[in-house]
Amino acid sequence: MSENNIGVGGAKSIAEALKVNAVLTELSLWRNNIGPEGAIAIAEALKVNAVLTELRLGTNIGDDGAKVIAEALKVNAVLTELILYNNSIGVEGAKAIAEALKVNAVLTKLDIRANGMGDEGKKAVRDAVRGRSGFELELW
Repeated sequence: MSENNIGVGGAKSIAEALKVNAVLTELSLWRNNIGPEGAIAIAEALKVNAVLTELRLGTNIGDDGAKVIAEALKVNAVLTELILYNNSIGVEGAKAIAEALKVNAVLTKLDIRANGMGDEGKKAVRDAVRGRSGFELELW
């Protein structure tokens, strides 16, 4: 579903479908316009979805979107790959994700490149996964 000009309304519809989804394991919403509000809807779905293992969001979710995704990561027990490349995530969003990674032991790959989290945010994420065997972190 990448590059389809999906907005907040579309993200909310997708989120509703994800809440009852029993089949779809990968979702890419790369280069759409869901923003922080759409990320909130997707995050709520992640809290109850039991099959989605890969999620790609490249939709300028910002710190607010990163924070709600982080909250969902704290309870989601199936997502193994999360791509948040180029989402305007700053220090606060990176710190929220880092805190979630301390709780979530299922995620094995995180791509959080091309965000504005600075050295402080990058350090928080690196520290959160330090020592996790096999964890793939894409960060620059």
